[in-house]
Amino acid sequence: MSGERVDTTGNYKWLVLGLLTLVYTFNFIDRQILVILSEPIKAELGLSDTQLGLLTGLAFAALYVILGIPIARFADTSNRKNIVAASLAVWSGMTAISGSVTSFFQLFLARVGVGIGEAGGSPPAHAIISDYFPPKKRATALSIYSTGIYFGILLGYVIGGVIAKYYGWRIAFYSIGIPGVLFALIIYFVIKEPIKGQSDPEGEVVDTPPLGQVISNLLSKKTFWFVALGSGFNAFGTYGVGNFLPSFLIRVHELDIAVVGIALGGAMGIGGMLGTFFGGFYSDRQEDKRWYMWIALVGGLLNTIPSLVLFFTENGVLAMWMVLFTSTFTAFYLGPSIAVCHSLVNAKMRAFTSSIFFFILNLIGLGIGPLAIGLLSDYLEPEYGNLSLRYAFCITIFTGILSSIFFYMGSRTYYDDLEVVQGQDAYV
Repeated sequence: MSGERVDTTGNYKWLVLGLLTLVYTFNFIDRQILVILSEPIKAELGLSDTQLGLLTGLAFAALYVILGIPIARFADTSNRKNIVAASLAVWSGMTAISGSVTSFFQLFLARVGVGIGEAGGSPPAHAIISDYFPPKKRATALSIYSTGIYFGILLGYVIGGVIAKYYGWRIAFYSIGIPGVLFALIIYFVIKEPIKGQSDPEGEVVDTPPLGQVISNLLSKKTFWFVALGSGFNAFGTYGVGNFLPSFLIRVHELDIAVVGIALGGAMGIGGMLGTFFGGFYSDRQEDKRWYMWIALVGGLLNTIPSLVLFFTENGVLAMWMVLFTSTFTAFYLGPSIAVCHSLVNAKMRAFTSSIFFFILNLIGLGIGPLAIGLLSDYLEPEYGNLSLRYAFCITIFTGILSSIFFYMGSRTYYDDLEVVQGQDAYV
């Protein structure tokens, strides 16, 4: 289906953005619900930190990053709204099924199912948003959409922590998964599929190019790879630390799971939303568009000190305040990074481009980050006991610096890459 010309001047585009942001919220509720439930699940199923790292990272990320590419390619040639609705129904259904598992292997398979569903979520949604909003407002729109990450973390942690305390971790999965299946029907019936490229300058819209041409186009854009790698190493710390933070606070600071869910959800949710919105809003308003990468670089560097305080303080209240700051600074990058990637390709390459971007981001961040932290924690546990996570977390200081280096390199090649994109003056 080619879509229809929709009104992008009135309020409907904001309704679409709001609905897609809620889809992304469900995406992260279902993705992160396991994180807050890790300790009771570990106790009941007898798991190690390495197994928790697999469940919260690689089990989800494996097919998520692989299937995202062909699904996004399909989205560039078909109805993207239908793909988003179907994907939401699948991952929410698999989340509900997670409440019935009795072994590590069954939960592993359920998490793989969640990853399969979520593979069709963001790339088509990114492309829809880029058709509802013009180039000069895309980073802001995509940053608003990306706040769904932190709404999802906030709600997932709070709902998961409270329900787990009073009703058990299995009921928490049911309570999160079933509403998502119902919300998929709203997405299917309310959102209109726009014509691909309708918000681009006249003459920018072309036929969907062959796959080989799309890949060749991306391979030639150094900025894309620098930004994707910078985002990946930023996400290494976000997921590596974030997926073990509830366990860290429960073990080291001896906090109750409901308290951790509420406090951590609030700190990560509010901080992440502020940082995500600020990153896109600020960079969209700069004449020098290298700020799309500089804002991410600055966020990564600012994150270093509060991260170290978070890891080593003995004060639980201070630790929560540091989570607020780290969540804010590490969130600067996402909206601007997606906007940069979309600025380097035409309208009918965007979903595929987002899928490659998320392939790299999630392979490094979600796939390797939690697994690396889990392995390192298990290795250090004989010597440091419950403090093993504290020292395992320190590896993320180095990956954060590496992320900032990649964003700086991207800022040096951005304008050169823009010069070879037809009609690129409309984007800058």
